[in-house]
Amino acid sequence: MTGDDPEAARIQRRLEDLVAFGADAAYTVGLGIEAYLADGPHGRILRNSGRHILIQVATVAEKLPAEFKDAHPSVDWVALTRMRNLIARHYDKVHDRLVFSALERRVPALLAALGVVP
Repeated sequence: MTGDDPEAARIQRRLEDLVAFGADAAYTVGLGIEAYLADGPHGRILRNSGRHILIQVATVAEKLPAEFKDAHPSVDWVALTRMRNLIARHYDKVHDRLVFSALERRVPALLAALGVVP
């Protein structure tokens, strides 16, 4: 990607953002499921952070151009949007174990499918 192509530069910045969010997800997962699900403020902060990471990932993914998404058909782009909408609009229906699982499995799988790894 060259500096002469503004669209390529935007895509590159978004991919870098996804890598940073992937690192945040890996850090959160690295603290363990017990810490993530713990009662009290520490657990609540981790759960809120985990949800926010997933919202950020989905928001950045949504901003990628259609041509880029078409070039990566193994990514379930619709599921990313649905996940963000569930977390943002129906927070009371979010299962924390599923969020942790998405941080642990789906975010790294997305980065691998896009060819970017933290």
